[in-house]
Amino acid sequence: MPQTILIVDDEPMIVKGLKFSLEQDGYATDVAYDGEEALDKFKNGKFDLIILDLMLPKIDGMQVCQTIRESSEIPIVMLTAKGEDMDKILGLEYGADDYMTKPFNILELKARIKTILRRAKSHVQPVQTITVRQLVVNLDQRSVQVDGKDVRLTVKEFELLKLLATNPGKIFSRDTLLETIWKYDYLGDLRTVDVHVRRLREKIERDPGQPEFILTKWGVGYYFTDA
Repeated sequence: MPQTILIVDDEPMIVKGLKFSLEQDGYATDVAYDGEEALDKFKNGKFDLIILDLMLPKIDGMQVCQTIRESSEIPIVMLTAKGEDMDKILGLEYGADDYMTKPFNILELKARIKTILRRAKSHVQPVQTITVRQLVVNLDQRSVQVDGKDVRLTVKEFELLKLLATNPGKIFSRDTLLETIWKYDYLGDLRTVDVHVRRLREKIERDPGQPEFILTKWGVGYYFTDA
């Protein structure tokens, strides 16, 4: 079965060119011309990679990317007519795997797609689930349940919970969390970590003021307990 790529862009000539070039290389393709259509195609189809334009009608590419990331690890390559570093940081912050600025070289784009798909295939692992009392974290589906009810987390909230929950008892300093989750080029400060921990507690703890999963080691950092 050929790998299938969803092309999302509101410029028909770009869509037509990408579709033709990718199909020449043996990929199957589907297309969407706005954010709503893209999310509908994603929910009702099965794709191996998404090429996603930043500036889309109805729902912009950033929001589309974030919505997809709440339920899927599917590789996403974002396209934009802008070249500012902030756009790139925001794109990756919302969960994109790579970023290209228009106008782009189709050969370079296809090379990146090939690399990303090969890397994604090599990282396929069996489903892993962490269950601690009323909390269930499915690492494969990137889903979280508390008392049997689904909890919606942002990309960074899930990454934070995943890191802590897969290392129970290990204390992570805010510096380490900032560098690991937000990467070295994030334009933020340590308060970013505190804000995300607070929001995460509000979503998964029965009493955020008396947390039972994500605890604080005062003066050191945060850790997850499964005791």
